[in-house]
Amino acid sequence: MKLFIDSGNTRLKWCLDDRGGPLACGTGSLADENPLAGAGDRLRDVKSVAVSTVASEQRRALLSELLARVCAASVDFYWSERARNGLVNAYQDVGKMGADRWHAMYGAWLAHKLGYVVVDAGSAITVDYVDRSGQHLGGYILPGLQMMLRSLRTDAARIDFEAQSESTIYPGKSTGECVNHGLSWLLSAMIQRLNADARRLALSDVLVTGGDAARLMDLGLPGMLCPDLVLKGLRAIHAEEACE
Repeated sequence: MKLFIDSGNTRLKWCLDDRGGPLACGTGSLADENPLAGAGDRLRDVKSVAVSTVASEQRRALLSELLARVCAASVDFYWSERARNGLVNAYQDVGKMGADRWHAMYGAWLAHKLGYVVVDAGSAITVDYVDRSGQHLGGYILPGLQMMLRSLRTDAARIDFEAQSESTIYPGKSTGECVNHGLSWLLSAMIQRLNADARRLALSDVLVTGGDAARLMDLGLPGMLCPDLVLKGLRAIHAEEACE
């Protein structure tokens, strides 16, 4: 049995794989004593662990300590690469790209070879363009919804509001409406720009992942919801490495 982990700085997603297929999946908080508790006693049967992470070195060390406690398997961390199986990274220094972006792009490349956009709506919103030849054309990194909300709460004076999952973009008539409608207004503008880019670059598919993916799609982002895209890419790369 194999364990695959997609870890940010605060939360992680995990998947247990048995004989090439997912057996169980779940999520956890790195603030918990054991964010893999949902996997239960099956962790004792894990023979290898593969991790994609954008966590800080301190968080990564804590994750390594946790894995050493809950299972005896070896742990491999996978990072961004220059190229793989026809997919080519646009970064000159691939070590500067978050591993989750590369693994999501690779997960998409396996099934969408007519050009695509990957949108990961997590703590930050990342957008990456890949053409039909497999060339990564570059992308964008924007503050995520929760990051923008925290910024307004902590850095702006006298703004008091309750966060809501609004898809309304009309002008607000209270502070709460102004904030929530304003975020939707911002995201709608991003979606319009993304759609225009996809048409201009002849990118056929838009794949959306991350915790706020549904919010973006409610606002009109025309795409396919792919909640486990990072893990899909990670699993494929791990399998390919094992065969070499």
